Amino acid sequence: MASVYILFSKKLNRFYTGSCLDLSQRLDEHLQGVYTDSFTSKATDWELFLHINDLAYQQARLIELHIKKMKSITYIKNLKKYEDIQTRLIMLYR
Repeated sequence: MASVYILFSKKLNRFYTGSCLDLSQRLDEHLQGVYTDSFTSKATDWELFLHINDLAYQQARLIELHIKKMKSITYIKNLKKYEDIQTRLIMLYR
């Protein structure tokens, strides 16, 4: 099953949204800077802010793109604060 995740870096004061099949492995890749030209390689203090698990891969990708299109820190914070928003996203992109 796939996951959508949001990371936060205090150093950059920025969020990063992604999706993957193996969250644990993907987080390690971000923290180790495996992809040197990626946005997340600019910092080493990424923390998992939010994750939504048990999704089909296509569903995870669509939710990731939805969150990115919102371009809103408030929206990201509300995703964590109000679980019903997460539930609606999961239902919307079934």
